[in-house]
Amino acid sequence: MLVSAEHLSINFGSRQLLQDVNFYLNEGDKVGVIGINGTGKSTFLKVLSGGIRPDEGRVQRDPNVQISYLPQNPIMEDDATVLEQVFLHFPAQFRALNEYEAKSMLTKLGFTDLSQKVGTLSGGQRKRVALAAALIHPADVLILDEPTNHLDSEMVVWLEDRLRAFRGGLVMVTHDRYFLERVVNHITELSRGKLYHYEANYSRYLELKEQRWEMAEASERKRQSILRSEREWILRGCRARTTKSKDRIQRYEALRDQEAPEADDTVQLSAASSRLGRKIIELHQITKVYDGRPVIENFSYNLLRGDRIGIVGRNGAGKSTLLRMIAGQLAPDSGSVETGSTVKIGHFSQEGRELDLNQRVYDFIHDIAGEVRTEEGTFTAKQMMERFLFPSDLQSVPIGRLSGGERRRLYLLSVLMEAPNVLLLDEPTNDLDVMTLSILEDYLQSFPGPILAVSHDRFFLDKLAQSVFEVRGDGTVDCFTGNWSDWAAKRRQEAPSPKAEKPKPVQERPREKKLKFSFKEEREFATIDQDIADLEKKIEENQTAQAAAGSDYVKLQQLQEELTDLEAALEAKTERWLYLTELKEKIDAQRQ
Repeated sequence: MLVSAEHLSINFGSRQLLQDVNFYLNEGDKVGVIGINGTGKSTFLKVLSGGIRPDEGRVQRDPNVQISYLPQNPIMEDDATVLEQVFLHFPAQFRALNEYEAKSMLTKLGFTDLSQKVGTLSGGQRKRVALAAALIHPADVLILDEPTNHLDSEMVVWLEDRLRAFRGGLVMVTHDRYFLERVVNHITELSRGKLYHYEANYSRYLELKEQRWEMAEASERKRQSILRSEREWILRGCRARTTKSKDRIQRYEALRDQEAPEADDTVQLSAASSRLGRKIIELHQITKVYDGRPVIENFSYNLLRGDRIGIVGRNGAGKSTLLRMIAGQLAPDSGSVETGSTVKIGHFSQEGRELDLNQRVYDFIHDIAGEVRTEEGTFTAKQMMERFLFPSDLQSVPIGRLSGGERRRLYLLSVLMEAPNVLLLDEPTNDLDVMTLSILEDYLQSFPGPILAVSHDRFFLDKLAQSVFEVRGDGTVDCFTGNWSDWAAKRRQEAPSPKAEKPKPVQERPREKKLKFSFKEEREFATIDQDIADLEKKIEENQTAQAAAGSDYVKLQQLQEELTDLEAALEAKTERWLYLTELKEKIDAQRQ
C-alpha cells in the first residue's frame, strides 16, 4: 500500500466536501477521480498529496514513497526559462542526469524554444511545463489534476502510453472519457461528500453504477413497502390495544429513519435560440499571417444550418484563430467573412469572459438576461442558474468562491443565456465534469443551428462532429466527412508506409530433431488438466468469498491480491497446456 486515507472530512464554508471517507492506493492502481464540478475533487487530490490537511481523519504515506503532484493551477516562476522551471526544485546533479529526457518530453509537449521565459507563456503552455516537471520526478505515486487539458490529440496519446507503462500508483482527475477508458483500472466517484469505488475502467464503471443505482432503488421500494405495512399495523394497534411489541416498533422506527438513495443533481439544458435566416456565415478566401507565416491561407466555406464541425490540429496551428475570424473578433489579412443579418453568435472561448471575482454569481447572469425562452418555456435567470446546479445559496456568493469547473459552467450558462443561433466552441470540454459533458453533448445534438467546435476531446468529437476541419499550421485547412475516429483512420491510411526491408538470404534448413517428451514434461502433461480445474475452482471460491466480505476492506484487499495471483497462475498454466498439447500433436504426427 502506497497511500492510505481514513475517515477524511473536509468542510469548505457551507459545503461538506468530504465526510468520513476512506481511500487506499496500492502499487499498480490507476485511479480516475470523477464527480460534478465543485464537489471537491481537486481538494481531495491536495489532501492526498499533503498540500492541505483534512479537518478530520489522517493520510498515511510510507516515508520512502515519493509523490509527484500536478495541481490544477500550478504556481510558477515567471523569470525562469521553460527548462529551468522543469528542474526548479531539483538539485543540479539530477538535472545533469535527466536533462536529455526533459528536453525530449518538452518537445513532445509542443515546445521548440526551451529558453523562453515562463512569464510569456499562455495558460495552456504553463500547464504543459508543469506536467513535464511532474513526470520527470522519479515518483512512486503520481497525483495529476486535469493532465489532459491543453494537450492536442498526439500529446494525449503519448501521455496515455506513458501512464499505462507507469508501474507505481496513479490518482488523477480527468474528464477525457477515452483516457479514463484506456488508462485507469479503478474509478472513484465523489458525490455528496462520499467516495464510491469501482474496480473498472470508464465503460465498466457506467455499467456498475447503473447496477448500484438499480439495487438502491429496489431496496428503497422494498423499504417503502415494509413501512406501509408496519405503519398500518401500528395504526391498527393503537385502536385495538395499548401494548405493542417494542422490538417491532423499534425496527419500524429504524427503517423509517433510513435515508433514501439520492441521485446526483444534473445540469438541465434545453435549446434556447433566436430565429436564423437563410444566409448564415460565408468565408471567402480568408488568409491570416503571423510573423510572415500563413496560419490560414485562402480558405473558403459556406456555413449551413445543420453543420456539426469539429476543428482539430496541433497546438498553435491556428484553430482558435480560425474560430475568432468566423466570430468576427479578428479580421482576416485578405478575403472576407460575410455574416447574415439574423445571425447571433454564441462564442465559448478558451479564455472565457473577464469575470469580476467580487461580483455575485446571480448578478453576473442577471446582467446578461433576466429571462430566456426555451422549448420547455420561459425561465428566469434564477431558474436557469438552478438548472445549471447553482442553488440559491451558491447564487449569492462572489464568483471568486467558485471552483475552476464551476466558473467554467457559469461561463457556459452566460453564453447560452444570450440565446445564440450559431455556436462557436473553443475547447468547451476543459474543466467540465463528465456528467455535464454528457448532458451538453445531448443538448448540442438538439441545437437548431450550426456548431463549430475546437476540441482535443476525442469522445466529444466522435459524438458531435459530422465533419472535421484539420488546421495543418502551414495555412492549409483540410475538410473531412465524418467524426474524429473517421478522420484519424483516414490520416493513418494516408501516412507513408515504412520502407520494406530487404529479404534476408534463405538459410539452409537444419535437419529436424526427433521430437519427444522429457520425463518431467510427460508427468506434467498427465496432471495439467486437473491443475487447471483446481485453479478455476479456487478462483470461483475466492469470488464467492469477496461477495460475502461486504465492506470489510482489509479482507477484500487480501482476497483481491489472492485472486490476482490465482489468475496469473491460471494464465501461465493455460499457456503451458497449449505448449504441451501442441508438442504432443507434433510427436504423434512424427510417429505416423
